[in-house]
Amino acid sequence: MSWSLLLALCALLLLLLKLLCFLCVDGDLTLMWSEWLGRRPEQELTGLVVWVTGASSGIGEELAYQLSKLGVSLVLSARRVHELERVKRKCLGNGNLKEKDIFILPFDLANRSSHEVATKAVLQEFGRIDVLVNNAGKTHSSLIVDTKMDFFKELMELNYLGTVSLTKCVLPHMIERKQGKIVIVNSLVSSVPIPIASGYCASKHALQGFIHSLQIELIKHPGIIASNICPGLVHSNIRKNMLTEEVTKTVGHNTTQVHKMATSRCVRLMLVAMANNLKEVWIGEQPYLLVAYLWQYVPTLAWWIIHKFWEKRIDLFKSGVDVSKTKYK
Repeated sequence: MSWSLLLALCALLLLLLKLLCFLCVDGDLTLMWSEWLGRRPEQELTGLVVWVTGASSGIGEELAYQLSKLGVSLVLSARRVHELERVKRKCLGNGNLKEKDIFILPFDLANRSSHEVATKAVLQEFGRIDVLVNNAGKTHSSLIVDTKMDFFKELMELNYLGTVSLTKCVLPHMIERKQGKIVIVNSLVSSVPIPIASGYCASKHALQGFIHSLQIELIKHPGIIASNICPGLVHSNIRKNMLTEEVTKTVGHNTTQVHKMATSRCVRLMLVAMANNLKEVWIGEQPYLLVAYLWQYVPTLAWWIIHKFWEKRIDLFKSGVDVSKTKYK
């Protein structure tokens, strides 16, 4: 066997090994590297003041629990006060925080007139905001042709404009202090298109453009980190509360999707990203992560795969089948 052929076989084996390793991970390679060899959240985040929106369920709720174990000061925001109180009690049950360390601040993210007052309330309570986690949002399940325009408007008001508004309220404070972290919980759909959720996808695409521009504008403020967190499917109540084709209609029950990531694992990776000041991370179970990579590097191939995958599922959706419960083929 010639040396050139041997080297070629070694290179092929190395490529196959890398592909196998990639298929076993649930985050982008920079995030995985940071988890294995980077800074630990237990050292980097302890003692910070962290404001979490959408903290009454799903990712926001789990984030509150894991942050409470790190000994941070928490600001918990959502619309449902009783749910925030429930989350607070469970956080206190972890034993690392006292009553004074958790501030319940209910408000509606879509009501932009309340954001400045809410920001002042946090500053009055804790004196500073070290981390703002923009997590609140809604999704939906409806075809474009059946979706009312009011619905698109509501999703943009909440998912996009609400997040932009709150960020703008907190940003001057961080610029004055010359430090802080702004985290936007985006989605893999901000890069990879999916049907039956056009309004949600559009709002996440808008957030993608906003956070990327913000990151560039913060070049002159190196102490302020803006992070774009893009999870795939995660176990949460977002689908229970998702809208259908009209703003007054919701699904009203949880759906069980295959290939969903455990919320606790997603949040742990988010904390790793925050501890290591990562500007963009992708989180998700396979095959979603693989499709996201294909969409970036070989979009024509990715488009063919997505087309084959979604064509059948659109037909199922039209026939009234809950496509979230169907297996991926």
